[in-house]
Amino acid sequence: MMRGIRPLLRGSTYSGALFAFCGALVSLPLLPVAMLPALAWPTAPYGVRIGLVLLSWAALIGVVGLARATRRVLIADARRLLRVPLPDPAGAHRPASSPGTSTGTSTSTSTGTEPASPAPAPAARWRTPLWLLLHVALGWIGALASGVLIIAGLTLPGNWLRAEAGLSLFGWSVRVAGGWASWVVALGCLLLAATVCVVVTGALRWAAPKLLGPSSAERLALAAERELRLAERNRLAHELHDSIGHTLTAATIQAAVAGEVLSADPVAARAAMRSIEESTRAALEDLDYVLGALREEKAGTAPTRTLADLPELLDRLRHAGAVVEPELSGELAQVHGTLSRAAYRILQEGLTNALRHGAGGPIEVRVAAASDALEIDVVNRTGVRASTGKSAGPGAFPTSGHGLPGLAERVRLLHGEVEAGPDGPRHWRLAVRLPVRLSA
Repeated sequence: MMRGIRPLLRGSTYSGALFAFCGALVSLPLLPVAMLPALAWPTAPYGVRIGLVLLSWAALIGVVGLARATRRVLIADARRLLRVPLPDPAGAHRPASSPGTSTGTSTSTSTGTEPASPAPAPAARWRTPLWLLLHVALGWIGALASGVLIIAGLTLPGNWLRAEAGLSLFGWSVRVAGGWASWVVALGCLLLAATVCVVVTGALRWAAPKLLGPSSAERLALAAERELRLAERNRLAHELHDSIGHTLTAATIQAAVAGEVLSADPVAARAAMRSIEESTRAALEDLDYVLGALREEKAGTAPTRTLADLPELLDRLRHAGAVVEPELSGELAQVHGTLSRAAYRILQEGLTNALRHGAGGPIEVRVAAASDALEIDVVNRTGVRASTGKSAGPGAFPTSGHGLPGLAERVRLLHGEVEAGPDGPRHWRLAVRLPVRLSA
């Protein structure tokens, strides 16, 4: 018996009945419009006119269900009142940033446009009108049946409104007009009214996933949207790692250099402090943009770092005490768009690793732009730092271990090639080759 009572005690049963009754009430404004065809044909039989009103009413309700906004509202209400786990319709979420403001890898097509959500199939479009018709029909059935039963349950015990109950079956009739039998019948009516609410709510909960749930095309669109959101968050994580990781590494070394030469060479110390200020300001811009995108706020123009900013990057490394030997060849100014931004981030990551784990000596940087490819090489010494005698291995600076894997993923998305590893007994080499054709 408790199992039969538990549904009555659930909040979703009462909220589901309210959801059904609201569907009946919302359909009332359409009834006067549905009555117009019957009023225009006064000579028709009464039954025909009633049928015409019902058909017109159903057609108007179905037309309202064709609107996409109606589907979104119904899904939100069904989640809240019926407690049915329904996903948002396809297209409700988009990545926070647009392709035009991307600062690194591209998560969309090469033309910078997002894939369009597939149009729903004709059969899928009719599922919302069918749900709305079922919702309204069950709402009216539940409201009328439970209303009559509740009124009977309240009026029978005291014989109010001269209420009496009767039942006729196969020529056998029973009538209750007072006494203890009226209380029993009244209690039965109230329990039956509650049962009607449970049945209506259960029917709506059963039909909601089938009619409001995603169709096959919508599941594909939702999967595509999830993939775009994950790719966008992954890109933002790469951007944050590259920018903040490089800045903290350079600022730490520059601060140490400034502290050592503060008394002996104030000019060099001031130059190091200015470099820290410039690099941290750029990192704060990247951080503000990434945090705004993650919070799904209206993102402004993303900070773009391209190969045109390479001299500034090399200067920051020199201020940190590193000896950089650049070798630039080809028309670097002709490299634009995603390729130029990705090349800058690759160089930033490679130089940061050289600064972290290098053992002194020059850092060789080669960037060559050819007609078919952009080649990047970063070579640095490894082993023991000449100045401190301490190991320059991975323990010199704490690292997350995501730098090289993220760099390799960035190169893979651009259909390039990457090699990273020892180059002889005392050197480490990062070599990247990116096809130039993807820069268009």
